[in-house]
Amino acid sequence: MSICTLEELTELLRETLGDDEEINLDGDIRDVPLSELGFDSLAKLELAASLRHRYGVIVPDGVIETLLTPADTLAWVNGEIAVVA
Repeated sequence: MSICTLEELTELLRETLGDDEEINLDGDIRDVPLSELGFDSLAKLELAASLRHRYGVIVPDGVIETLLTPADTLAWVNGEIAVVA
């Protein structure tokens, strides 16, 4: 299985948030807090479900709360993909 790229993660973030025009996911959002991107606890759970569906990684509830930025999310997901592979 290939790694998750920032572009792929951004696509999942867009799918999770829907068409909220107030949220700007363009550019390098790697270090922008997910909370500033519009992610509350429910949105993070939806993101976890999307990551499971697309990459086969299960994000435990305790872990999802520690993923504060897209960079954190990429590092964790790609670490899990490497373990599964």
